[in-house]
This record gives sequence, structure tokens and C-alpha cells, in this order.
Amino acid sequence: MAIVRVADVMTKRIVYLPSETPLDEAARAMAEADIGDVVVTEGANLAGMVTDRDIVTRSVATNKKPSSVTLGEVAVREIVIIEQSSTLKEAADLMRQRAVRRVLVADADRQLVGIIALGDLALVHETAVTAQRS
Repeated sequence: MAIVRVADVMTKRIVYLPSETPLDEAARAMAEADIGDVVVTEGANLAGMVTDRDIVTRSVATNKKPSSVTLGEVAVREIVIIEQSSTLKEAADLMRQRAVRRVLVADADRQLVGIIALGDLALVHETAVTAQRS
């Protein structure tokens, strides 16, 4: 069986938003792009990541209005990156070690080219299990 690489299953659409963006605007951007996360920037620098789950748990669930909370206030500041040629096992191991559900994907020049999520790994696993049963 061929080795599946991160580049084969990652989401290639990355949405960058400044840290001062209100959460309701970020949520609309996620919905329009059909994604569950945005990369937060401060000027030209990566500042973190915010997921749809972060918006719910750090704003809505705590009775804070999403229009009055910014990405910078809720962003996860630890940026976890994996190289696109890494295997899915390496991605899963990294997610487990760092206790994250999404990892930014970079090319050999350290430029972001995508995001891989735990759900992406699950879909590949499900496909492989189904193929083995056939």
C-alpha cells in the first residue's frame, strides 16, 4: 500500500485574518470558505490560530458577544507546523504529542501551504478500512 503524505489530504485553503478581527466576522469568513479555522496574523507575523470550536468555547459559552471579542483575545498562540511531505502517521503523532486537532502545513521553504485536521486523518483511515473490507 502506498504511503499517504500530508500534502495528499490537507486542506489547501488558508484564510488569514488580523488579530483585531471580531469573532463574528471570523465565523462568517469560515462559513463562506467552508472551513473550521483561520490563521491569525499580527502585521506580517503569524500570531496563532482560531477554530470554530474556539469561538464557541471562548466566547459564546462564556456569554461574551462574538462581535465584541477579537481573534487576538482567543487565539491559540502555539503554532504547530508539519512539512507537507510528512506521513499521516507523523501528523497523527504530532497532534497527539502537542494535544492539538489541527496543524499548519508548510513546504520545504517553510511557507504555509495548507492545514491538516484530525478529521482529515479520520477520513483517510475510514477509506482504508472500507477498502480492506471489500
